[in-house]
Amino acid sequence: MTEHTVSAYENELKGLAQRIAEMGGLAERQIASSIDALIRSDMDLARRVREADPQIDALHREIEETGILIIAKRQPMAIDLREIVGALRIASDLERIADLAKNIAKRVIVMNGALSLPKVSGGFDAMARLALERVKQVLDAYSQRDVAAALEVWKADGDVDALYNSLFRELLTYMMEDPRNIGSCTHLLFCAKNLERIGDHATNIAETVYYMVNGVTLADERPKLDTTTMVSVGS
Repeated sequence: MTEHTVSAYENELKGLAQRIAEMGGLAERQIASSIDALIRSDMDLARRVREADPQIDALHREIEETGILIIAKRQPMAIDLREIVGALRIASDLERIADLAKNIAKRVIVMNGALSLPKVSGGFDAMARLALERVKQVLDAYSQRDVAAALEVWKADGDVDALYNSLFRELLTYMMEDPRNIGSCTHLLFCAKNLERIGDHATNIAETVYYMVNGVTLADERPKLDTTTMVSVGS
Protein backbone atom coordinates (compact mmCIF):
# COMPACT_ATOMS: atom_id res chain seq x y z
CA MET A 1 0.00 0.00 0.00
CA THR A 2 1.14 3.56 -0.70
CA GLU A 3 1.84 5.99 2.15
CA HIS A 4 -1.44 7.77 1.40
CA THR A 5 -3.37 4.49 1.45
CA VAL A 6 -1.75 3.42 4.72
CA SER A 7 -2.65 6.76 6.29
CA ALA A 8 -6.26 6.47 5.11
CA TYR A 9 -6.44 2.91 6.44
CA GLU A 10 -5.14 3.97 9.87
CA ASN A 11 -7.69 6.78 9.97
CA GLU A 12 -10.46 4.30 9.20
CA LEU A 13 -9.38 2.07 12.09
CA LYS A 14 -9.15 5.07 14.43
CA GLY A 15 -12.59 6.22 13.33
CA LEU A 16 -14.01 2.80 14.12
CA ALA A 17 -12.50 2.88 17.62
CA GLN A 18 -13.87 6.40 18.16
CA ARG A 19 -17.35 5.23 17.23
CA ILE A 20 -17.07 2.40 19.76
CA ALA A 21 -16.05 4.93 22.43
CA GLU A 22 -19.03 7.12 21.53
CA MET A 23 -21.41 4.16 21.64
CA GLY A 24 -19.95 3.05 24.97
CA GLY A 25 -20.49 6.47 26.50
CA LEU A 26 -24.12 6.46 25.41
CA ALA A 27 -24.65 2.95 26.79
CA GLU A 28 -23.17 3.98 30.15
CA ARG A 29 -25.53 6.95 30.31
CA GLN A 30 -28.50 4.72 29.50
CA ILE A 31 -27.67 2.36 32.37
CA ALA A 32 -27.30 5.21 34.88
CA SER A 33 -30.46 6.97 33.72
CA SER A 34 -32.62 3.85 33.69
CA ILE A 35 -31.70 3.02 37.28
CA ASP A 36 -32.23 6.61 38.40
CA ALA A 37 -35.65 6.45 36.77
CA LEU A 38 -36.40 3.17 38.56
CA ILE A 39 -35.32 4.28 42.02
CA ARG A 40 -37.05 7.68 41.78
CA SER A 41 -40.06 6.43 39.76
CA ASP A 42 -39.20 9.15 37.26
CA MET A 43 -41.49 8.64 34.26
CA ASP A 44 -39.97 11.49 32.23
CA LEU A 45 -36.44 10.15 32.62
CA ALA A 46 -37.61 6.64 31.70
CA ARG A 47 -39.19 8.01 28.52
CA ARG A 48 -35.96 9.84 27.64
CA VAL A 49 -34.04 6.58 28.01
CA ARG A 50 -36.45 4.86 25.66
CA GLU A 51 -36.30 7.73 23.16
CA ALA A 52 -32.48 7.71 23.14
CA ASP A 53 -32.25 4.07 22.08
CA PRO A 54 -32.54 4.65 18.29
CA GLN A 55 -29.37 6.76 18.40
CA ILE A 56 -27.43 3.79 19.75
CA ASP A 57 -29.01 1.47 17.20
CA ALA A 58 -27.94 3.85 14.43
CA LEU A 59 -24.36 3.89 15.73
CA HIS A 60 -24.38 0.10 15.83
CA ARG A 61 -25.45 -0.07 12.19
CA GLU A 62 -22.82 2.51 11.22
CA ILE A 63 -20.05 0.53 12.96
CA GLU A 64 -21.17 -2.69 11.28
CA GLU A 65 -21.27 -1.08 7.84
CA THR A 66 -17.90 0.63 8.34
CA GLY A 67 -16.24 -2.56 9.59
CA ILE A 68 -17.54 -4.64 6.68
CA LEU A 69 -16.48 -1.96 4.20
CA ILE A 70 -12.95 -1.82 5.63
CA ILE A 71 -12.63 -5.61 5.39
CA ALA A 72 -13.87 -5.56 1.79
CA LYS A 73 -11.57 -2.72 0.72
CA ARG A 74 -8.40 -3.42 2.70
CA GLN A 75 -8.50 -7.19 3.19
CA PRO A 76 -6.78 -6.86 6.60
CA MET A 77 -4.86 -9.69 8.24
CA ALA A 78 -3.67 -10.68 11.72
CA ILE A 79 -4.02 -7.93 14.34
CA ASP A 80 -5.76 -5.49 11.98
CA LEU A 81 -8.43 -8.05 11.20
CA ARG A 82 -8.85 -8.79 14.91
CA GLU A 83 -9.25 -5.06 15.57
CA ILE A 84 -12.17 -4.88 13.15
CA VAL A 85 -13.79 -8.16 14.21
CA GLY A 86 -13.38 -7.11 17.85
CA ALA A 87 -15.02 -3.74 17.20
CA LEU A 88 -18.00 -5.48 15.55
CA ARG A 89 -18.38 -7.84 18.52
CA ILE A 90 -18.12 -5.03 21.06
CA ALA A 91 -20.66 -2.92 19.17
CA SER A 92 -23.12 -5.84 19.35
CA ASP A 93 -22.58 -6.17 23.10
CA LEU A 94 -23.03 -2.43 23.62
CA GLU A 95 -26.24 -2.48 21.59
CA ARG A 96 -27.57 -5.27 23.82
CA ILE A 97 -26.49 -3.38 26.96
CA ALA A 98 -28.42 -0.34 25.77
CA ASP A 99 -31.45 -2.53 24.99
CA LEU A 100 -31.35 -3.95 28.50
CA ALA A 101 -31.23 -0.44 29.98
CA LYS A 102 -34.18 0.52 27.75
CA ASN A 103 -36.08 -2.53 29.02
CA ILE A 104 -35.61 -1.31 32.60
CA ALA A 105 -36.98 2.09 31.59
CA LYS A 106 -39.99 0.43 29.95
CA ARG A 107 -40.71 -1.42 33.19
CA VAL A 108 -40.61 1.89 35.06
CA ILE A 109 -43.21 3.29 32.70
CA VAL A 110 -45.42 0.20 33.07
CA MET A 111 -45.18 0.35 36.88
CA ASN A 112 -46.17 4.03 36.70
CA GLY A 113 -45.02 4.88 40.21
CA ALA A 114 -46.32 1.64 41.76
CA LEU A 115 -42.93 0.83 43.32
CA SER A 116 -43.82 0.89 47.02
CA LEU A 117 -40.85 -1.06 48.36
CA PRO A 118 -38.20 1.52 49.25
CA LYS A 119 -36.06 -1.11 50.99
CA VAL A 120 -35.05 -2.70 47.69
CA SER A 121 -33.90 0.57 46.12
CA GLY A 122 -30.54 0.21 47.86
CA GLY A 123 -30.04 -3.24 46.38
CA PHE A 124 -30.79 -2.01 42.89
CA ASP A 125 -28.51 0.98 43.34
CA ALA A 126 -25.62 -1.25 44.47
CA MET A 127 -26.15 -3.71 41.63
CA ALA A 128 -26.45 -0.94 39.04
CA ARG A 129 -23.32 0.80 40.29
CA LEU A 130 -21.36 -2.43 40.02
CA ALA A 131 -22.68 -3.27 36.54
CA LEU A 132 -21.94 0.28 35.36
CA GLU A 133 -18.46 0.13 36.87
CA ARG A 134 -17.78 -3.12 35.01
CA VAL A 135 -18.87 -1.55 31.71
CA LYS A 136 -16.67 1.50 32.28
CA GLN A 137 -13.68 -0.64 33.26
CA VAL A 138 -13.95 -2.90 30.24
CA LEU A 139 -14.36 0.03 27.83
CA ASP A 140 -11.22 1.58 29.32
CA ALA A 141 -9.48 -1.76 28.82
CA TYR A 142 -10.59 -1.72 25.17
CA SER A 143 -9.42 1.84 24.53
CA GLN A 144 -6.00 1.06 26.01
CA ARG A 145 -5.83 -2.54 24.74
CA ASP A 146 -5.13 -3.47 28.36
CA VAL A 147 -5.40 -7.24 28.72
CA ALA A 148 -4.71 -7.17 32.47
CA ALA A 149 -7.59 -4.75 33.06
CA ALA A 150 -9.88 -6.84 30.83
CA LEU A 151 -8.99 -9.95 32.82
CA GLU A 152 -9.89 -8.16 36.06
CA VAL A 153 -13.39 -7.59 34.69
CA TRP A 154 -13.56 -11.19 33.51
CA LYS A 155 -12.47 -12.58 36.88
CA ALA A 156 -15.12 -10.46 38.65
CA ASP A 157 -17.95 -11.91 36.56
CA GLY A 158 -19.59 -13.46 39.62
CA ASP A 159 -19.86 -10.23 41.62
CA VAL A 160 -22.94 -8.95 39.79
CA ASP A 161 -24.41 -12.47 39.91
CA ALA A 162 -24.03 -12.51 43.70
CA LEU A 163 -25.93 -9.21 44.05
CA TYR A 164 -28.60 -10.49 41.68
CA ASN A 165 -29.05 -13.66 43.78
CA SER A 166 -29.41 -11.56 46.93
CA LEU A 167 -31.92 -9.20 45.34
CA PHE A 168 -33.83 -12.13 43.86
CA ARG A 169 -34.26 -13.72 47.30
CA GLU A 170 -35.28 -10.40 48.82
CA LEU A 171 -37.96 -9.81 46.21
CA LEU A 172 -39.30 -13.35 46.61
CA THR A 173 -39.58 -12.72 50.35
CA TYR A 174 -41.67 -9.59 49.73
CA MET A 175 -43.97 -11.54 47.42
CA MET A 176 -44.47 -14.32 49.96
CA GLU A 177 -45.13 -11.86 52.77
CA ASP A 178 -47.84 -9.98 50.88
CA PRO A 179 -49.45 -11.15 47.60
CA ARG A 180 -50.19 -7.52 46.76
CA ASN A 181 -46.47 -7.10 46.11
CA ILE A 182 -46.39 -9.76 43.40
CA GLY A 183 -47.09 -7.41 40.48
CA SER A 184 -44.43 -4.80 41.23
CA CYS A 185 -41.92 -7.41 42.42
CA THR A 186 -42.28 -9.32 39.16
CA HIS A 187 -41.34 -6.17 37.22
CA LEU A 188 -38.42 -5.61 39.59
CA LEU A 189 -37.20 -9.18 39.08
CA PHE A 190 -37.03 -8.52 35.35
CA CYS A 191 -35.14 -5.26 36.03
CA ALA A 192 -32.64 -7.11 38.22
CA LYS A 193 -32.17 -9.76 35.53
CA ASN A 194 -31.48 -7.02 32.98
CA LEU A 195 -28.70 -5.67 35.20
CA GLU A 196 -27.25 -9.15 35.60
CA ARG A 197 -27.22 -9.53 31.81
CA ILE A 198 -25.46 -6.16 31.47
CA GLY A 199 -22.70 -7.60 33.64
CA ASP A 200 -22.51 -10.64 31.36
CA HIS A 201 -22.08 -8.42 28.29
CA ALA A 202 -19.27 -6.53 30.02
CA THR A 203 -17.57 -9.90 30.49
CA ASN A 204 -18.14 -10.66 26.80
CA ILE A 205 -16.30 -7.45 25.93
CA ALA A 206 -13.44 -8.41 28.25
CA GLU A 207 -13.09 -11.69 26.37
CA THR A 208 -13.08 -9.81 23.07
CA VAL A 209 -10.30 -7.47 24.25
CA TYR A 210 -8.25 -10.52 25.23
CA TYR A 211 -8.80 -12.00 21.77
CA MET A 212 -7.94 -8.77 19.98
CA VAL A 213 -4.60 -8.40 21.74
CA ASN A 214 -3.52 -12.05 22.01
CA GLY A 215 -5.12 -13.61 18.94
CA VAL A 216 -6.63 -16.47 20.96
CA THR A 217 -9.80 -16.88 22.97
CA LEU A 218 -9.89 -17.42 26.72
CA ALA A 219 -9.94 -21.17 27.23
CA ASP A 220 -11.10 -21.15 30.86
CA GLU A 221 -14.72 -21.09 31.98
CA ARG A 222 -15.90 -17.87 33.55
CA PRO A 223 -15.27 -17.83 37.30
CA LYS A 224 -18.32 -18.11 39.56
CA LEU A 225 -18.64 -17.17 43.20
CA ASP A 226 -20.88 -20.11 44.06
CA THR A 227 -18.57 -23.08 44.65
CA THR A 228 -20.99 -25.20 46.68
CA THR A 229 -21.52 -27.67 43.83
CA MET A 230 -17.80 -28.42 43.81
CA VAL A 231 -17.63 -29.42 47.49
CA SER A 232 -17.61 -33.17 47.91
CA VAL A 233 -19.07 -34.99 50.87
CA GLY A 234 -16.50 -35.73 53.53
CA SER A 235 -13.94 -33.24 52.19
